[in-house]
Amino acid sequence: MPEVTTAYAPGTPCWVDLMAKDQQAALDLYRDLFGWQGQVGPPEFGGYAVCALNEKPVAGIGPAMAPEGQPTPPTVWTTYLSTDDADATQAAITKAGGTVMVPVMDVGTTGRMLVAADPTGAVFGVWQPGDFFGAHVVNEPGALTWNELHTADIPAAAAFYRAVFGVEIAPMEGMDEEYFAYNVDSAARGGVAKLQNDPPGTPAHWLTYFSVDDADSTVDALVKRGGTVLVPPFDMVAGRMAVLSDPQGAIFSVIKAKPM
Repeated sequence: MPEVTTAYAPGTPCWVDLMAKDQQAALDLYRDLFGWQGQVGPPEFGGYAVCALNEKPVAGIGPAMAPEGQPTPPTVWTTYLSTDDADATQAAITKAGGTVMVPVMDVGTTGRMLVAADPTGAVFGVWQPGDFFGAHVVNEPGALTWNELHTADIPAAAAFYRAVFGVEIAPMEGMDEEYFAYNVDSAARGGVAKLQNDPPGTPAHWLTYFSVDDADSTVDALVKRGGTVLVPPFDMVAGRMAVLSDPQGAIFSVIKAKPM
């Protein structure tokens, strides 16, 4: 099992979570899809559930809560990027033209977090580890395996993530000019795609990919539970993948990776 035992390098996708209108329904769905174990958490953490795969944390699912006087936020999977200093990252986000949506806050002793949007509109989280550094298992069926930024302005996004996290967005080796690598310390830790290839009206976003044993059977299982297939399973350079929406509207991808 590809187990992670140390903190992620700054700028690396380290965690994903889902804020769902019906938290228990989401917990039940992803348990059935990916084999996660998770239950509603303690009230002091808003009921946030840390979901585990073979007793190791892989993702979070919490209840969607609207700020006072505001509508309930959309049900989406959020990608968190690691940092050594959340306050400094927040200042860098503002200086680089991003928008802070949820200012830095402490999450008990587990760490510090914030939520922001880059200048092209893609929303992401930032995580400074305390007792908890993020996903303990990746690249394993049922676990996070890839995070992908979809943006209409790749040069602007590249300048922003370089200024804030020191990462480089550059053409990915072996791919066509439509796809880019999100490089941390010269290694691809995510991808960047042109938003123009998404359906018209799609906003800039970070897309979460989960590894599965069989993309087709996972799609069938989701459909039986009321989910929607946005892009049916297809073969591509990295494996067989599909883009899906869960019954509450959260979009994610699944992929059966080709053997290395």
